[in-house]
Amino acid sequence: MTAASTVTRRGWCPGVRRPMATGDGLLVRLHCLGGRLPADQARLVADAARRFGNGHLDITGRGNLQLRGVRDETYPKLRALLDREGLVEPEGDGPTHPTATSPLAGIDPDDCFDTLALAQVVEDTARGIDGLPAKVFIAVDGGGSMPLDAIGADLHLLAQDDGDAAAVGVASPEGPEWIGATDLSRVPEAVAAILSGYAGMITAGRTKARRLRHLERSLVRELADAAALGPASSPGARPSSPRAGIVDAHGGKALLLALPFGRCGSAQLEQVAAWSERFGTGEIRLSFTRGILLPGIAVTSLDAILDEARRSGFITDAGDPRLSLLACPGKPDCASALTPAPADALRIAGACGHLLAEGATLHVSGCRKGCAHPGRADLTLAARGDGRYDVIPNASTQDAACLHLSIDDLMTRLLPLRTLDDLRHALAENAR
Repeated sequence: MTAASTVTRRGWCPGVRRPMATGDGLLVRLHCLGGRLPADQARLVADAARRFGNGHLDITGRGNLQLRGVRDETYPKLRALLDREGLVEPEGDGPTHPTATSPLAGIDPDDCFDTLALAQVVEDTARGIDGLPAKVFIAVDGGGSMPLDAIGADLHLLAQDDGDAAAVGVASPEGPEWIGATDLSRVPEAVAAILSGYAGMITAGRTKARRLRHLERSLVRELADAAALGPASSPGARPSSPRAGIVDAHGGKALLLALPFGRCGSAQLEQVAAWSERFGTGEIRLSFTRGILLPGIAVTSLDAILDEARRSGFITDAGDPRLSLLACPGKPDCASALTPAPADALRIAGACGHLLAEGATLHVSGCRKGCAHPGRADLTLAARGDGRYDVIPNASTQDAACLHLSIDDLMTRLLPLRTLDDLRHALAENAR
């Protein structure tokens, strides 16, 4: 048995210590607080992806970085290299880096508290709780220009009262359900009470929910009471997070470069590192939008980077219809996938360009797990064993399908549709 196979698990939230076997080899995931990587480390990771894997990387919906195609025989050398760089997660069976933040944390003019400092305290708190499922994670949202409402976190912490307090919410299909609020100084105590109470419920057999977001609402209320949360005012509506383009930030502009389906080549990561050193702060930030943010860019340098980025395959226009497409790596890269999800997504997009231009979201999943997008989409397609897709309108992969169609049938049905209302009516009629 090889060194890698002794620690490889399925159904696990992978890391460096515990890679996951997939269709294209071992998947090794790096968890960086706030998604931040110095440019020299980003370049080292890009080189490692090429030497020890297949040169393909993914940026996940939590802003983590995955190296793909790592082989059993190359894994020990990769782990040793990442260990020397301090990029290996802590030991233990609980969550590795259980927080997600905006890539603008610390430089967002609209943030109301120190998001990164709070995220670090929350991570330290979560790691000390025995029995906490490994996939639990917490969104720490300073209230700035990149909301985390749709990230699929189990627990949401959102700045209130100009940063003196935080609203606490749990995920629901409609977005965070706000269960209370607490003073900022009490956030670690409240988080500890909620997470330890949840872990205790699992240990005592009171729930089988392996994600806090799936916990029965009566038990959620019990956790809120245990955390001594006060009433929370409903946060006001905020614009959706930008997915590409120029973003306002302290210390110059920030440039958010998107990647189709979050897939990044090693050469692209090396280019981003070089741009950061040449034009920015020497740091890159991985974004939960499955892109890369470059902070501290002078206005005079923006055009040069944008031109090079477009030619290198990055999406730089927030209106690009490809940003409305969500897809997992699919078959053959993922052993669980039943269809080549990214290729199918691009094919289907050719038949529904008007819908995408209007802002409709299309999620194509290679299986029912829905790893690429845990939430709702205007149209969700989940692969079936017969090569067709379950068609799930305005819902997620966990919801019931109204139709089961092949790619060709889907494209035929979508081609005449022009608006979201057309889509809803057509699927409602077809489901009768």
